[in-house]
Amino acid sequence: MLNLWREEQLFQVQNCYDMIVIALFSIGVTYLASKAWKRVTNNREDIPGRLGLPFIGETFSFLSASNSTRGCYDFVRLRRFWNGRWFKTRLFGKRHIFVPSPEGAKTIFANDFVLFNKGYVKSMADAVGKKSLLCVPVESHKRIRRLLSEPFSMSSLSAFVTKFDKMLCGRLQKLEENGKSFKVLDFCMKMTFDAMCDMLMSITEDSLLPQIEKDCTAVSDAMLSFPIMIPGTRYHKGITARKRLMETFREIIAKRRKGEESPRDFLQSMLQRESFPVTEKLDDSEIMDNLLTLIIAGQTTTAAAMMWSVKFLHDNREAQEILREEQLSIAKMKPAGASLNHGDLNNMSYGLKVVKETLRMSNVLLWFPRVALQDCTIDGYAIKKGWHVNIDATYIHHDPDLYKDPLKFNPQRFDEMQKPYSFIPFGSGPRTCLGISMAKVTMLVFLHRLTSGYTWTLDDSKTCLEKKAHIPRLRSGCPITLKSLSKSIPEA
Repeated sequence: MLNLWREEQLFQVQNCYDMIVIALFSIGVTYLASKAWKRVTNNREDIPGRLGLPFIGETFSFLSASNSTRGCYDFVRLRRFWNGRWFKTRLFGKRHIFVPSPEGAKTIFANDFVLFNKGYVKSMADAVGKKSLLCVPVESHKRIRRLLSEPFSMSSLSAFVTKFDKMLCGRLQKLEENGKSFKVLDFCMKMTFDAMCDMLMSITEDSLLPQIEKDCTAVSDAMLSFPIMIPGTRYHKGITARKRLMETFREIIAKRRKGEESPRDFLQSMLQRESFPVTEKLDDSEIMDNLLTLIIAGQTTTAAAMMWSVKFLHDNREAQEILREEQLSIAKMKPAGASLNHGDLNNMSYGLKVVKETLRMSNVLLWFPRVALQDCTIDGYAIKKGWHVNIDATYIHHDPDLYKDPLKFNPQRFDEMQKPYSFIPFGSGPRTCLGISMAKVTMLVFLHRLTSGYTWTLDDSKTCLEKKAHIPRLRSGCPITLKSLSKSIPEA
């Protein structure tokens, strides 16, 4: 009897064991089959990452990174370390996907207006205005972009180069004669701001420029802030400054309509279109929002890139000397005291490589935001309508699979053709940055006058970034002391 009981128990245990093995085997097969099916169908909805709290998501972590000396991209860098190249998060109530590949960039850029539209956080849209080229819907974008293209035409750029060169020469000379250290960032911010205001609205008087500059700075600072109108906050200060700027622009427009002023500039060319069909002109709100957009976009990004070029050239003396040799050869071919012209810039082949390498290394535009207009697939990942997808230019530009020694400043890497969509400092497709040519000529003129006329010492080598900036800038402002090149050459 006892033996029969033991045999029955053994049979039940064996039966249970077999069932467990079969169950585990089935689960394993099902899991592997599901993974294989996803690979076959190229449909991977499981983008890693965490969305955080409802609506708020990881917004406070993002703002915390922005408020640190590591910069807001530290938020992205940390999550990529946790989750891998692709990851999702939630910012300002919206789901965001960071896209890290040239293939993904191509899919998005090539389908602008079709599958994707520009996507900005609310604070950015509120700061520049709903009629800004950055924020308008698809149906308005092509018209506004076409009408805004005049300041960036070849004839306008040629005039800009000569005028900017004269302004730059005078100011650099004064700084060298002064002999004191100055912050390159502040200098370039002032230079580019004055040049943009002159080109767009012929504003040169000291009484008006300081207030416009102060208000534009406040608007720029508000572009990456929490959009709540609480007095004292960056957002409140920025929106208040925007209102003052709009009133200033209205007064300038009113004076021109009365015939009190009629200079030849961008604003006047827009006002002269008042009798044109609706499709061939901008209304006042479109003019004002885009004046603000052009000033801020033309000032902040270009000035930051100019600052980084000084830092990179200081740290890479070989590149600095190659550039100086090229620029001196161009200067020797011109009469003494002659200004640069647009044709001179065409001879700056190495200078252009320095500009490109500066833009690749510094990433003044960290990523390009878009919003999906319908369900689609990017690089094998399923993207839902309404999700925000950010083309991560910083990751692409620093990808060792695309650039050998990506953190090394090496202008000569641009001797070779780059893989499509691996160099995208100005974006691509129908939304390519309108000021791409102006940014390049501004930087080339600056580099020419700096390296052909001066040497410099860097007075603060710290690499901490400025807090609360939506583009990476050195907290120190990159202070340097200039010395005339003629004084640096020992007498024979």
